[in-house]
Amino acid sequence: MLIVIVVSIPAFFYISIEKKSYKQTQMQSLERYAYGVQKSIYDFSRTTEHVFNFPRSLFYTACLYDAKGEEIFATDRQLCSEHIDASQQSRLLNKKIILSPNRLQAKYLLILKEFSYKSIYVKAFVSALFLGSIVFFMTLFFIRVSQRPLERINRYLHVFFNDAMHELKTPLGVMQLNLEILRSQEENKVLRRVYNSMQSMILIYEDIEYHIKHTHVKYSPEKIDCSLFLQNRIDVFSDIARVKDINIKKEISQNIILYINRIELQRIIDNTLSNAIKYSPKKTEILVKLYVEDENIVLYVQDHGIGIQDTQKIFKRYQREDVIQGGFGIGLDIVKHICDKNNIDINVQTKLHQGSTFIYRFPKT
Repeated sequence: MLIVIVVSIPAFFYISIEKKSYKQTQMQSLERYAYGVQKSIYDFSRTTEHVFNFPRSLFYTACLYDAKGEEIFATDRQLCSEHIDASQQSRLLNKKIILSPNRLQAKYLLILKEFSYKSIYVKAFVSALFLGSIVFFMTLFFIRVSQRPLERINRYLHVFFNDAMHELKTPLGVMQLNLEILRSQEENKVLRRVYNSMQSMILIYEDIEYHIKHTHVKYSPEKIDCSLFLQNRIDVFSDIARVKDINIKKEISQNIILYINRIELQRIIDNTLSNAIKYSPKKTEILVKLYVEDENIVLYVQDHGIGIQDTQKIFKRYQREDVIQGGFGIGLDIVKHICDKNNIDINVQTKLHQGSTFIYRFPKT
């Protein structure tokens, strides 16, 4: 739009000035021819010749009329008759001369020329196209030049985040392993809280890792026992739920097989369970069901938490329903991306201060 405006303004003034100049030039040329014909008629009247050689032109049409307005002579009768029609006069330049008495008995001389601004419009269009092309390519050049520092910064950030995520993965794994060993030897409230905090860190780490890698890493689908996989993820989150005295009730049909990438399935389950625990008050219940319905495999997660004000906004990146609860706001954005990629239908049912239900329908194949 900016290029169109930049080109249109000078093009408008150019066309206006050029049209005026072009019409004046054409009119001057027509008048010269008209006066030349007039002179020829007067010169013939002063001679005794019997034949008048009318000065013809390839560019102009001449018409002679007597005192009654009857046509005496015309180089183009059709064009002369069109001049009488008012609707045609806008495309015709004309010069009408009242003649002095002469041997042709002509009272009026009319000179016509078909007139069009087409050549000006073509010239203006070509000029505007040329100017627009220059502006367009110059704009692309400057945009490209201005983007180079940003691209360089993005490359540095990409390398930094990849390196940072790689460096974090090892210590997180070591900490998790040692905490599990400690818990197997001794169980206490402090150790449980540390372990739960570790699980929350791992969840955030895995979300960020997927967010960084999903644009250039191919997550191929695989055959997964979803019943067993879901049970394992619930076991992981049960410790976190126990801190808030939240009970996770399970209704899982056995031997349900899904064809999906393991990491992507884990992101759906983990983010849904994590949000259900995070936004549920203490001493409530979360219901998790897995079953087959018609041609779909259904994952059903119901909580009795605060509910959701706008179910559309929660799937937008960096959108959080409750900023006090923390988080980056990318979890459900990742879930939405995975569901769109794998043709998984999401249905969110919610009531404020009563709870929310997330229903995922996976295609069987």
